[in-house]
Amino acid sequence: MGTAGWVIIALVVIIILWAIAAYNSLIKLRNDSEEAFSTMDVFLRKRFDLIPNLVETVKGYAKHESTTLENVIKARNTAVQAGSAEEKINADNALTGTLKTLFAVAEAYPDLKANANFIDLQNQLKNIETEIANSRRYYNAVAKSFNIKTEVFPSTIIASLFHFEKKPLYVIDEEQRENVKVQF
Repeated sequence: MGTAGWVIIALVVIIILWAIAAYNSLIKLRNDSEEAFSTMDVFLRKRFDLIPNLVETVKGYAKHESTTLENVIKARNTAVQAGSAEEKINADNALTGTLKTLFAVAEAYPDLKANANFIDLQNQLKNIETEIANSRRYYNAVAKSFNIKTEVFPSTIIASLFHFEKKPLYVIDEEQRENVKVQF
């Protein structure tokens, strides 16, 4: 076998090693993004479990705010039942918007704002929201790295061969960027 044969063998070995490294890198990023989403899901579950207690506390003070309370519970139930990552992201965005409305309503009731149970629930929710924000940030960073890896050449070849799909990013809806308007 001549020099040309060895060069061809060396190129084939290099290409195979690169393909293995690219595949393993995609697997690692995919698993990291799934782990990050699962972590966020744990914090979302804690928030889902806290919401009924919060709504019940508010219900005692704000009896004529039943529409707001029903919307919060409906958004919570939709978020709990969401299946895919994209459905969970959309449902959580809707739930976040209804919670803003709930707290805006609570501002109108001084007795409620002073209630120890409500304050405790509100603090618990605030802590959970901080954890959710941190986990969203981490998930988005890992998902971004994965998405870049699936789209840049030459790793896009391996990504398309093995059907690696882009991960959805966690973004805020435009309506959540607006201030909550409460009218009585």
